[in-house]
Amino acid sequence: MAAPAPCVGIGWRTPHHEALLRQRPALDFIEVHSENFFADGGAALAVLDAGRAAYPVSLHGVGLGLGSAAGLDGWHLDRLARLAARVQPRWVSDHACFARVGAGGHAADLLPIPFTDESLALLLRHVQQVQERLRRPLLVENISAYLGWSGDTMAEPEFFNELTRRSGCQLLLDVNNLVVNARNAGCTPAGAAREAARWVGAIRPGSVGEIHLAGHGECGGLVIDDHGSRVRDEVWQAYRAALTHLGPLPTLVEWDNDLPALELLLDEAARARALQAEGCAHEPG
Repeated sequence: MAAPAPCVGIGWRTPHHEALLRQRPALDFIEVHSENFFADGGAALAVLDAGRAAYPVSLHGVGLGLGSAAGLDGWHLDRLARLAARVQPRWVSDHACFARVGAGGHAADLLPIPFTDESLALLLRHVQQVQERLRRPLLVENISAYLGWSGDTMAEPEFFNELTRRSGCQLLLDVNNLVVNARNAGCTPAGAAREAARWVGAIRPGSVGEIHLAGHGECGGLVIDDHGSRVRDEVWQAYRAALTHLGPLPTLVEWDNDLPALELLLDEAARARALQAEGCAHEPG
């Protein structure tokens, strides 16, 4: 059996719309943030339709708050379902976090959840609710976290293994987030790459649907997942480990702040493609 071909995409951001549609570089998909297209009609949806005509689209959300004890926002889920029906995306994803508090309150951030049986049961209910509404599997992303909860009863990879096994969803594996979290736990860059590789090695093969790569920065002693620079060497090292353990997987290069020229972003995507191809060449045929 032939190995799968490399599959790489980029986040589609406003400064790159015109150049991307004009140049039509060799990309396998583009990703947009779902919430930017919840409005009724308008220029944003028209541009998204143009992008969809050129490339498959992935919808990546930041607002569901899947781990929120307050429950899901019905309006948000309805808008997401309507957008997915219009776009027919390749994937729909959001984060393993909480964000909603009380009646209608939203933290406007991706806040960490505890890794406990109770938290897992809550996340399972919400993931299944979204999947039933969208009539498709959801991808759930591991987050970068700058604080945590005491009393965790399972390791984070075990938590995601149980989530994917019991819900039928898939993990959106953000390798940069793993490195950021390891750095903030005191690891050197090289140590963070090794720690991220160990994390990935504990994930059940076949349970990951997509990988995210991004750059990170440093501020006031913290390493920040800011998506504002090239992917760092330690993240590429962890990515190699992920490809070795999980096989070649669809990969997105995220760059959301201090956006570069499109050519630089495409260069990052080309590196991911080359690493996937290298892994594919070693797959048994």
